[in-house]
Amino acid sequence: MKLPLPRVSLRRIVALASLVVLTLALAALAITGIRMALHAKANRTIAGLAAGRDLPVELDAPDRLLMARAHFLMIRDRLDEAQPLVDRLAAERSPLAVAALYDLANARLATAISFLERTEIDPAVPQVRLAKAGYRAALVRAPDFWDAKYNLDIAMRLVRDFPQIEQDQQDEAQETPKRLWTDLPGLPKGLP
Repeated sequence: MKLPLPRVSLRRIVALASLVVLTLALAALAITGIRMALHAKANRTIAGLAAGRDLPVELDAPDRLLMARAHFLMIRDRLDEAQPLVDRLAAERSPLAVAALYDLANARLATAISFLERTEIDPAVPQVRLAKAGYRAALVRAPDFWDAKYNLDIAMRLVRDFPQIEQDQQDEAQETPKRLWTDLPGLPKGLP
């Protein structure tokens, strides 16, 4: 015994297909609208930071927002606050990681040079070493980044990297001799 199949009209199939297409279009429109609203909010925050307003940014914010906040902090010499943002960008292999590492290294080198201009050598040395580490990290990600190579060379001339000599147990008991070579042989000519 065969069961009769219900007859489906062409009009009903077209109406059902139209309803599915309409539902998908509305869902795509809603998703696009939400994404546009999020981008507009991020753009307003970036514009506010560029205008000089100190706006907070969460660590899980989009990369371009983290970069804008880090740059805001760097130009105001708040380098310790910018470091976690740059580290977050670098950890996620963001395309902006190289720019963030380079900018932070430049800010550290500029701080070191301002210390050196005031003949404050002790606070300048760690800043130069941190700048060198930043340039090296940027060069690991972008080996052809010529500006980072140049600035690393300048930083290397400011504070030399000398190999550490291992001391024996007997040497520790003796008084360490005075340093014969200074960390800062001279301020090179040129721009950072």
